Amino acid sequence: MERSGKFEGSAIGWNAKRLKNLNCVSIGSVHRGPWRVFCTPVSLEEEFSAIQSKKYSKEEESESEDILDEALLETPSSEDLKALLLDSERSNLTKKLSEANQQNRFLKRQIQVSEDALVDFKSELAVMELEIQALISLAREIVNYTIPDGSRKINGKYIQSHLLSRLEAVQEKMKEQIKDVDTAQLQEVPLFWSGMAESVQVMGSFDGWSQGEHLSPEYTDSYTTFSTTLLLRRGRYEIKFLIDGEWHLSPELPTIGEGFTQNNLLIVE
Repeated sequence: MERSGKFEGSAIGWNAKRLKNLNCVSIGSVHRGPWRVFCTPVSLEEEFSAIQSKKYSKEEESESEDILDEALLETPSSEDLKALLLDSERSNLTKKLSEANQQNRFLKRQIQVSEDALVDFKSELAVMELEIQALISLAREIVNYTIPDGSRKINGKYIQSHLLSRLEAVQEKMKEQIKDVDTAQLQEVPLFWSGMAESVQVMGSFDGWSQGEHLSPEYTDSYTTFSTTLLLRRGRYEIKFLIDGEWHLSPELPTIGEGFTQNNLLIVE
């Protein structure tokens, strides 16, 4: 309220009216001058909402501080820490296993490409061996005839006989190459393990006892069968099964060695 002019006295009455141009009300009359009241229009709903929002925000802030204090006061137990460490270790192992499986699939694809190339090479060798066989038959037929006069000799043999011996030597070499291709070609060797387990892995000399191969489980009512297929060349291999972190021998395969060095013997023919 603003006093207009200097006076002494008291208000006689109230005769208020709203002014048109100014947000003020002239209240009554006094002995020496009027009182003027400046008013700012305020919405009661907006004021109430502002007060309530301040109240709620203070309550929420107080509750969040209480929750934070309680969380800071709570000290994790050793069991909780072990569970966190186990979850972290399990996550890392799962990631490494996924990467190893991807690498394994890539290597298998590369091996399959090499196997296809070996099969094609073996087919070409077989065709060449048949052609050489036909030439040997012709050369042998020529040798059986009477050798014409004046036929020259190579290394003490007439040329017809020399040609026959050279063709026979090439044929033998071709047969050895075909055997080498057969030896280099991989074969599918199935392996099985029956019993209750969570993880079954076969290790062996087929990869230098480095990574091994995981067996996939097939669950039944009474027991679980784990199986996998190895791609191996002809030869003898020593293998051993790693069951849930412990070494075991398969009773279905022959063994070799004694004591800790005893392994299963796998023969690929």
